[in-house]
Amino acid sequence: MMAYLLRRLFWLALTLLAVSAFTFAIIFAGPVDPVQALVGPRAQGEALAALRRQLGLDRPLYVQYADYMGKLLRGDLGYSFFFKRPVSQALFSRLPATAQLAGCIMGLSLVFGLPMGIVTALKRGSLLDHSMTVAGLVLISMPSFFFGLLLIYFLAFKLNLFPTGGYGSLRHLILPGLSVALPWSVWYGTILRANLLYVLSTDYVRTAYAKGLWQRLVVFRHALKNAMLPLVTMLGMDLASLLTGTALVEYVFNWPGIGWQALTAAQHRDVPMVMGSVLFGAALIGLANLGVDILYSFLDPRVRLA
Repeated sequence: MMAYLLRRLFWLALTLLAVSAFTFAIIFAGPVDPVQALVGPRAQGEALAALRRQLGLDRPLYVQYADYMGKLLRGDLGYSFFFKRPVSQALFSRLPATAQLAGCIMGLSLVFGLPMGIVTALKRGSLLDHSMTVAGLVLISMPSFFFGLLLIYFLAFKLNLFPTGGYGSLRHLILPGLSVALPWSVWYGTILRANLLYVLSTDYVRTAYAKGLWQRLVVFRHALKNAMLPLVTMLGMDLASLLTGTALVEYVFNWPGIGWQALTAAQHRDVPMVMGSVLFGAALIGLANLGVDILYSFLDPRVRLA
């Protein structure tokens, strides 16, 4: 196990190195000068040159990248040009709000998605199955930010059940959570339905039925555990992506999360903030992938970590 972890962490470090180089190149390959984006279009001449020297952006790109990576190895993500604070401080100040929203989205997705997948699998071909499938396709095809606007209109403006946006209480959390969780729950339910139908057709499940076991016991004790395995992979990766922020949903609901902060930094070519946000997200996704692989070995005895 230890050798496997060390090998995976080594490859994760190489992945982060490649991500950092690619992100750094993309930022400076764009048509907009980071210094011009920071001070506005009216600044010219000596003012731009002075600020470029102050920020260290007048040096060759390979020198800037080497300097950034040297600081990164010491745990320093740099200083944000636009937000005027250390990048690590800016990220971790937004992390609690992002984690709350991510937890709410994952919880609601499972609360709605798991029952949907189980019921539609057990009622295959029924009117309920077809109705939930059609409603689910409508939700999946709708962008989250547009669905969020619909929720604001009906549940906030018309019914006045929730605030239109903001941060600070459970009522503020419901609408942004639902705007992402409902479409995702349909997707999870669809995946679980397909997996459960396959598992219910296997020999060991038919044997359990032949022994006279109740359907509820067969489904929840024998079939569901195996049907959940592919879903575990999706949940791990989706949770990692949520912890890096959902920028458009955060913007619609005025939610102070990491995603909208990163998008704002990208608009202003804030190099340290963009680099820090991308590396933070890449690290989370890599660790989530590793965690899912380890969890698989516990859920399924047939899986062994090589």
